[in-house]
Amino acid sequence: MRLYLRLLEYMRPYWGRLLVAAACSGAVAALTGAYAWLVRPALDEIFINKNVTWLVFLPVALMAVSVLKGVCGYGQSYLMIFVGSRVVTDIRQQLFGHLMRLPVGFHLKNPSSRMLSRVINDVNWIQNAVSGVLKDLFQQSLTFLVLLGVILYQNWQLAFFAVVVIPLSAYPMVRFGNQLRKIATTGQERTADMSTALQETLTGIRIVKGFTREEAEGERFAKYNEAYFRTNMKSTQVSSITSPVLEAVGIIGVAGIIWYGGSQVINGAMTPGTFFSFLTAVFLMYTPIKRVASANNTIQQALAAADRVFTVLDVATEAAQDTGTRELDGVRSTIELRHVSFRYEGIEAWALQDISVTVRTGEVLAIVGSSGAGKTTLVNLIPRFYDPTGGAILIDGVDLREIRLPAIRRQIGIVSQETLLFDDTVRNNIAYGRDAVTEDAITDAAKAAYAHEFIMRLPNGYGTLIGENGVKLSGGERQRLAIARALLRNPPILILDEATSSLDTESERMVQMALANLMKGRTTFVIAHRLSTVQRADRIAVLAAGRLVEIGRHEELLAKAGVYQRLYQMQFQDHGREGAPA
Repeated sequence: MRLYLRLLEYMRPYWGRLLVAAACSGAVAALTGAYAWLVRPALDEIFINKNVTWLVFLPVALMAVSVLKGVCGYGQSYLMIFVGSRVVTDIRQQLFGHLMRLPVGFHLKNPSSRMLSRVINDVNWIQNAVSGVLKDLFQQSLTFLVLLGVILYQNWQLAFFAVVVIPLSAYPMVRFGNQLRKIATTGQERTADMSTALQETLTGIRIVKGFTREEAEGERFAKYNEAYFRTNMKSTQVSSITSPVLEAVGIIGVAGIIWYGGSQVINGAMTPGTFFSFLTAVFLMYTPIKRVASANNTIQQALAAADRVFTVLDVATEAAQDTGTRELDGVRSTIELRHVSFRYEGIEAWALQDISVTVRTGEVLAIVGSSGAGKTTLVNLIPRFYDPTGGAILIDGVDLREIRLPAIRRQIGIVSQETLLFDDTVRNNIAYGRDAVTEDAITDAAKAAYAHEFIMRLPNGYGTLIGENGVKLSGGERQRLAIARALLRNPPILILDEATSSLDTESERMVQMALANLMKGRTTFVIAHRLSTVQRADRIAVLAAGRLVEIGRHEELLAKAGVYQRLYQMQFQDHGREGAPA
């Protein structure tokens, strides 16, 4: 009930349409009762009393009731489904917006495919409950009450046999509903498993084909698909048995009505018209009961989905956790890491320990170290993807935690090894992150990133669609588009996370030229495996096992004969072997 009431809260903006729909539902219920009531004069006045007036009036009345019921039924159905669909659209939009505002840590723990399942599949289940079921639940409940009033008016003693089975009907409804809710939760998990397998396989299709793993991936998907089938059949089994059970229970009431009502007619205490009017109302009354039972089954399945959706919506967003109140307009003097330590949630080992370094405005700080040294973790603290577990990061002497998150991130540009581009035009990918950008500004950014020339060779130039994640472009071209995007943003702080590590020599040369333009006048943090990339940095910070072990210029660090020199010699030897004749 708590979950369903929470769902109903989303209907508040549409209360006007709901009131009209409720009025239509009331009319439909009343007109359904009119059908049952008109059976009495049809038998008593026409077939028994031979009343000619009723013979003319009754067909007209039936047609009028039918037309009015059809009009009201259409209005009620359309308005209820409209409100339900709008509510579900609002929930889906809120869920998507909420996911965008959740911390990076949440997304690392929850795969994107599972979140996709929440936004698409789970919300679709909610739509079943809010759209169609809300209509049935409201209308059928009113119809039941009207018909109950009809049978009580006709003969309250006989009505006892009709309503005595209602408590008996409630038990299977509740029992089956609870079972369906548990099964639905499992089914939605199986759907998420299928989504994960499908997304992983299609995203890595080149690897799948390259390693000839089509059969293995088919078997993996088949396992999840079969699990979903079994869960779905359990749900079907419970859903399918509900109606026969309720029908069997209803027969008890009908049998009692025929026995008692028939004796009343034989004894002259009730007219045949009254009896058949009563019986018609009873048959019509059991239809709403079955519809409500069916609606309850759907509601239970939807509530399982709603629980999963609201679980995500209840996770605190970055904005809710952000305690910063100050604004930020560039970097005037320094960015300081003061005794910074960090470890990931649920992991005891420290990713960073007691790191202190001050970077001056416009300085280029290169960060090197072996894999797992903590390089990426360190730069992720600057845009506050995470906050330090210990110590602080300060810009111009102000703790980052005192500055509003949007204010910090507007000052930062990021170019990473895994370039993210959208299935959109070149123009829109470069302009991403800036509003109302002129064509000249986009072109200038592309030229500075050494991208304009290859863009003009594309079929539609800046209007060319580049495919999912820029699949139609080479690695170097994708990186140059990412650099153009960062140039257009024009941030005072720049983070380059291994931006050239996966490129060939020619592409790396072009990207390095573009990066040189991008880094001019900006405070830059550079992570690179290729030490040749960082030799021109103002200073180089060397990390090992999460600690800052050395810092200085390239020549100074080589002269120390420490960790940096070993890294440099290992890389130099590797390059030497690569270039040696076979």
